[in-house]
Amino acid sequence: MSFDHSPKTRGLLDRMHAFYDQHIWPNEHRYHAELDERRRRGEHWQPAALVEELKPKAREAGLWNMFLPHPYKGEGGISNLDYAPLCELMGRAIWSAEVFNCSAPDTGNMETLERYGTDGQKRQWLEPLLEGEIRSAFLMTEPAVASSDATNIQCRIERDGDEYVINGRKWFSSGAGNTKCAIFIVMGKTDPQGPRHAQQSMILVPRDAKGVTVVRPLTVFNYDDAPHGHMEVTLENVRVPAGNMLLGEGRGFEIAQGRLGPGRIHHCMRSIGAAERALELMVERLRERVAFGRPLAEQSIWHERIAESRCLIDQARLLTLNAAHRMDVAGNKAARAEIAMIKVVAPNMSCKVVDWAIQAHGAAGISQDTWLAHAYAHERTVRIVDGPDEVHRNAIAKIELGKRAAARPS
Repeated sequence: MSFDHSPKTRGLLDRMHAFYDQHIWPNEHRYHAELDERRRRGEHWQPAALVEELKPKAREAGLWNMFLPHPYKGEGGISNLDYAPLCELMGRAIWSAEVFNCSAPDTGNMETLERYGTDGQKRQWLEPLLEGEIRSAFLMTEPAVASSDATNIQCRIERDGDEYVINGRKWFSSGAGNTKCAIFIVMGKTDPQGPRHAQQSMILVPRDAKGVTVVRPLTVFNYDDAPHGHMEVTLENVRVPAGNMLLGEGRGFEIAQGRLGPGRIHHCMRSIGAAERALELMVERLRERVAFGRPLAEQSIWHERIAESRCLIDQARLLTLNAAHRMDVAGNKAARAEIAMIKVVAPNMSCKVVDWAIQAHGAAGISQDTWLAHAYAHERTVRIVDGPDEVHRNAIAKIELGKRAAARPS
């Protein structure tokens, strides 16, 4: 099939490039300088002033909630394939996606609410999220178990009359650090004795509910990723109305599979954008630096790495576009093999390209003077979030083995 951009995507992409040229790239230094200043004052979990300043401009430019594949009251309505190049551009500046209300985990949480929430849940939580008035967090991973297998989750959700009582400890709860975070989607067990994939449920827990404690921020290669944050959270006898349950008891694993598909491919789209920027920085650095009497760009080892980077990026982009197309035409479940493949390929590719760019920059590449060190920390993390490489490789292998078994004559 053709992966040429649709007229709708071309128009959005042109507007986004203009927006980046006017508002994002000139303000990168300001964003980080303001964050450093807030950190010195102990206010780094407050929303970034620059981001809040740019959000109305993004809305005015028609660059808002572009991630949402199913329109909700006039918001969203763009296919995964059309969203791919837009999300890729956002991957070039880690902080920029929030300007367009397209940052994780809010995007996945909003899709979850749009797909599985009741009308009341949508009015209370989805609509403020779509307006950018609040933020959210997704509480799935736990420190005490191997959370790569979601059936291991131990957090308990128990019915008590018209309420559910929640007890558990979560960590790497991304988004829970921001002071605008108002709602958690929590995954836990409602029926520990039930069928393996029907034990889990998802429930909505207000951030300010009694018994919720944000224990500490967790760093990623010593980055705290403020004001977003990856927090450790305890839930001790937290009570919420029974109406806060999503879809119904025992449907948590089903929701997780529906939620994580889009989240995974969005990570991959952003990883491709990060790799493209890293390659550009690598080439610029190699052209301007001289070693042993000639520019680094003339040395054959760097020819190999530049060429390999271009091949790897384009391969990953095509695989991502194919997965996006498959999700659009067949649904997330039918595209599970394509999603798993790109979730393995894109972060590994981006890690390698960013690493080569760091090497080209020498000591500067690992310092705070370039974007590369933070980019590497982020891309390396993507190999773990939303399922580690090993889980996705295992899923791919099982699908392939199943194909061969089905094709074997009886």
